[in-house]
Amino acid sequence: METQLVKTKWVIDPMHSQVGFKVKHLMIANVRGVFKEFNASIYTTEEDFMSSEIDFWLNPASVDTGDEKRDNHLRSADFFDVENFKEINFTGNTYENLDHAGHYKVHGDLTIKGITKRVVLDVEFSGVMKDPWGNHKAVFSITGKINRKDWGLNWNAPLETGGILVSEEVWISCEVQLAKQP
Repeated sequence: METQLVKTKWVIDPMHSQVGFKVKHLMIANVRGVFKEFNASIYTTEEDFMSSEIDFWLNPASVDTGDEKRDNHLRSADFFDVENFKEINFTGNTYENLDHAGHYKVHGDLTIKGITKRVVLDVEFSGVMKDPWGNHKAVFSITGKINRKDWGLNWNAPLETGGILVSEEVWISCEVQLAKQP
């Protein structure tokens, strides 16, 4: 008799997750921001995250850097163009186990403003734990770096002393807690 592999569905626990970024401003300072609306459809075989099927999305209009004027500029056609592009998507489909101690690389497709590019993100898997209410939770830290110009996020301003106002490199930093579904 053949053993049937069971697909397990996981959802993001938004109360214990954060999707953030930082970018250099004036070439010396970091500006940080988060996206407040995001979700994912994640399926694994049993609890094997190396078998994950990840379909993640976020709402770029939910960007929050702590400054309303800057956030509105990020929502404009200079950056995310939220009138025409309602989602940013990431589909993960290839994994590398770096050290058998919770460090991985996930390869996937990132789509911003209708442009899809392949990216590699670093993942630290903290493990699966049962919470006091009997729910199984999995925790991940995800980091990476992209060049925003690869997705048509080209706006910038030159500085009178040389250099540019906003760096092209964007550092991604996410803390994600998943909840196993029955």
